[in-house]
Amino acid sequence: MERVWLNRAMHVGFFLLLVASASRLLVRHGLNAESVVNVGLAAVLGLVYAAGVVFWRPLGHRGRLAWLVAVLLLWLVLVEMAPSFSWCAIPLFFVCLRLLSPPLTIVAATVLTVSVIVAQINLADRFDPSQVLAPIAVAAMTVVIFWELRRAGVLEERERLSREIHDTLAQGLTSQRILLQAADRAWESDPSLARSYLRQAMTSTGENLEEARRFVSDLGPADLAERSLPDALKSICDDFRQEGAEYPLDARTQAVLLRVAQGALANAREHAQANRVVVTLSYLEGEVTLDVFDDGVGFDQAAPGPGRGYGLRGMRDRLAEVGGTLVVESVPGEGTAVAARIPQ
Repeated sequence: MERVWLNRAMHVGFFLLLVASASRLLVRHGLNAESVVNVGLAAVLGLVYAAGVVFWRPLGHRGRLAWLVAVLLLWLVLVEMAPSFSWCAIPLFFVCLRLLSPPLTIVAATVLTVSVIVAQINLADRFDPSQVLAPIAVAAMTVVIFWELRRAGVLEERERLSREIHDTLAQGLTSQRILLQAADRAWESDPSLARSYLRQAMTSTGENLEEARRFVSDLGPADLAERSLPDALKSICDDFRQEGAEYPLDARTQAVLLRVAQGALANAREHAQANRVVVTLSYLEGEVTLDVFDDGVGFDQAAPGPGRGYGLRGMRDRLAEVGGTLVVESVPGEGTAVAARIPQ
């Protein structure tokens, strides 16, 4: 999974290190023919690097690899001429980890680390072990941090997909099963009613396919693509109420509220055996709230049954991402109330 903040931090770090290295060169050696050449080469390196960042997507994978090779070659030449630029290797190392396969990453890491070691030895008046040990330690820590972040990103993506499957596909499949069971019961006695149930099941299947495509692409819910949040909520429940005048909410907040509603409704339909489920969206001063109440069998919150425990955890996780909270009140035999709050 791409971590945009990490990529941006590494790009900013590269340019800061490039400028810092050029400043050090000019402070230590002054403005002469050699330093002008070195600073000019650093400027070329910066421009090539910036071009790759700006045109990252259009370049494609092969174009990015060619860009990386060009950047590394320019940096190697620059470090040979002016060892002060050696610490630009750290963000370059991250780019290598991001783009290259593990075997090529090992080769690139070795070249970068050896180049830094040689540069540090050339800069120093005399040799000491830190000139070798420090670059190796930095390279090792960079690899560990990068792979740990990548592993965390994979886990986050799995969690996102599991929440989406629970809140969308699971609900849709439950609805399809109910419709198909109804069609089966009506098949002999009322074929036209059975066909009506089948058509509804087919419509639900198409909607689920669209939802699956959207959450795999990390897009917002399909129900919000062409309608407001209140209209989307009306379409998924039989009893919807709105309190307060509607005001604009950001897309992420709307998506979270819709997914929470879908998850609560899925739990109610699958577990609650409710006769009535009421969804209330309230636009309040300073916060927006969503309440889902059912008059079903309720459950013991200390030991939620299968499905409800995971669903409630998924709702809390979604709300936490936008600074919201979830309160659940339920007593066996007395129904369940799910209340979501998001500050505005």
